[in-house]
Amino acid sequence: MAECGASGSGSSGDSLDKSITLPPDEIFRNLENAKRFAIDIGGSLTKLAYYSTVQHKVAKVRSFDHSGKDTERDHEPPYEISVQEEITARLHFIKFENTYIEACLDFIKDHLVNTETKVIQATGGGAYKFKDLIEEKLRLNPWCSGWHFLFRNIPHEAFVYQKDSDPEFRFQTNHPHIFPYLLVNIGSGVSIVKVETEDRFEWVGGSSIGGGTFWGLGALLTKTKKFDELLHLASRGQHSNVDMLVRDVYGGAHQTLGLSGNLIASSFGKSATADQDLPLFFLLAKSLLHMISNDSLDALHSLDRVYFGGFFIRGHPVTMRTITYSINFFSKGEVQALFLRHEGYLGAIGAFLKGAEQDNPNQYSWGENYAGSSGLMSTSPELGPAQRARSGTFDLLEMDRLERPLVNLPLLLDPPSYVPDTVDLTDDALARKYWLTCFEEALDGVVKRAVASQPDSVDAAERAEKFRQKYWNKLQTLRQQPFAYGTLTVRSLLDTREHCLNEFNFPDPYSKVKQRENGVALRCFPGVVRSLDTLGWEERQLALVKGLLAGNVFDWGAKAVSEPWLVDSYSEWLQRLKGPPHKCALIFADNSGIDIILGVFPFVRELLLRGTEVILACNSGPALNDVTHGESLIVAERIAGMDPVVHSALREERLLLVQTGSSSPCLDLSRLDKGLAALVRERGADLVVIEGMGRAVHTNYHAALCCESLKLAVIKNAWLAERLGGRLFSVIFKYEVPAE
Repeated sequence: MAECGASGSGSSGDSLDKSITLPPDEIFRNLENAKRFAIDIGGSLTKLAYYSTVQHKVAKVRSFDHSGKDTERDHEPPYEISVQEEITARLHFIKFENTYIEACLDFIKDHLVNTETKVIQATGGGAYKFKDLIEEKLRLNPWCSGWHFLFRNIPHEAFVYQKDSDPEFRFQTNHPHIFPYLLVNIGSGVSIVKVETEDRFEWVGGSSIGGGTFWGLGALLTKTKKFDELLHLASRGQHSNVDMLVRDVYGGAHQTLGLSGNLIASSFGKSATADQDLPLFFLLAKSLLHMISNDSLDALHSLDRVYFGGFFIRGHPVTMRTITYSINFFSKGEVQALFLRHEGYLGAIGAFLKGAEQDNPNQYSWGENYAGSSGLMSTSPELGPAQRARSGTFDLLEMDRLERPLVNLPLLLDPPSYVPDTVDLTDDALARKYWLTCFEEALDGVVKRAVASQPDSVDAAERAEKFRQKYWNKLQTLRQQPFAYGTLTVRSLLDTREHCLNEFNFPDPYSKVKQRENGVALRCFPGVVRSLDTLGWEERQLALVKGLLAGNVFDWGAKAVSEPWLVDSYSEWLQRLKGPPHKCALIFADNSGIDIILGVFPFVRELLLRGTEVILACNSGPALNDVTHGESLIVAERIAGMDPVVHSALREERLLLVQTGSSSPCLDLSRLDKGLAALVRERGADLVVIEGMGRAVHTNYHAALCCESLKLAVIKNAWLAERLGGRLFSVIFKYEVPAE
């Protein structure tokens, strides 16, 4: 979050440099590659959206050409690694006070290089007010259009506010069927829209009493001109000193009338005899918010989901608390007030999408780039305006375009209730403290690994230090504001680290390690298969499972599998194998090296011999030492050259290698590659195998599927093992069959 000082009013980009503490190029990132813009100008805040192309490094693997070199094959790596430049798309969203609009437009004008359009999409009442200024500065022609992007692409976008909770946010899993719902935008006034489908919505109400009313009356009644300072003062007062409540009118008789004694009977009813200093500000906020809430309730139309947005909310506890209370009280608990992490961007995103239709942004999935986003700020009422740094800040959101659309796994039993993560660190303070410390302590090792992965780069150490500082700062932010990027989990901490590594061009720090481990494991594969083939059937099934678990430990080896089995459904699994074969197994692989080659592939081979088709899903992009789809293709090719079972299965398409659409060490079954989902339906998958601590324990431990599933892992973290009731290197072997 970049804090601002005096307002910028100069005529060049230099004025912006003087008005903020963060360099402008860290706010308007990648501006030289911007293609098109949209602006949403409200009564007090401007929201800018633009689309840019980002050039970044990616690690690629490619098989060696072994022509004429067969005799040397065993003595070289199984493939070569190259780092290449790749161009992807990124969306940038920036929110700032209108005070800075001229300086910001000047900076944009001075730094634009390759804009492909001379049309800027604009929305919000201020779009008309600032129309001439926009045209003068950018020589662009503004026009307006609508919204709908965040729900599909940011899983923890919506939250409920609970004032007595710690923290006070409770994020909601995005429901795949969110329609119909009510969207209440509280800006200078109030606008209420009923949304029935993505293409059908109608304005159903509104009010002239909104944030502008609060701000204007507050400025008249106090010496404070800043919006956030008014809310801070309001939070310190007690509205019952000036409001006449139901209990003041009816005394104890209010209970017989079925009314709450704390209900406001008359705003300002006792103000003639009250101290009209601070309590009046609180009264103003309370009374205004109750009026807004009542206006909203008039248009509920039997809807149980109401989303609130607009500059008046901005994450302020007084505002959210009052709206939540009013909605809950007047709907008798049947309607839930929901707030949005990025509520201020709805207009800008909608306007941008309207103008970017030729780029088909809705045909792709997008993911929040944690490295370039500032996150939701603290709403603690104890923080003063200077600490909250609301007034005069630049709020940043970046979203990267993913290569393919992401969808739910068709085998989820109940997609709306699916929660990927096992532990919510936002809610569990002890777990949060442990894992944040764990990631801090691991940071030195990650930095060393990143530098070692690029020995020929002269600036690797410098970039690694920048990565260290950025990720360390993110961890400190999450200590203070664990809700900054939605629900905090081990998965989000890992993903944030990967985003920061990519930010400084470390696309795959483990690439050399994986290359070496894959080479060693491939040389061992024939011997492992020969050994397995000499075993009796039951003995072989146990050996295959132990091989999966031992490989999952990566560099700890089979010794760890002798530890106690914390969850042991092996006998049930063995009994199932004595029955008919599965039609198709979907296997989510974990690590490179021993795991994929000596653990997963022998298991796959056994399923193929039983007559089961196999879909082997690996990460689309690198994360830690996890095997990528590109690496799995080369590994499978090498194994096929040594094993006729795998060779024929690949040739006959009974073994299919696909990408998950993910670049995370964990697994979100609600965001998988659309092609994978289609293949699962087409082949009629009736068994899902999830292996590894990240995919089967940190995530999906409680995932309910509508088919048989195996979740396998060795617990490599002492704290997690104890939390689950076991010891370090305890085994999870969880075979589940859906209820009839």
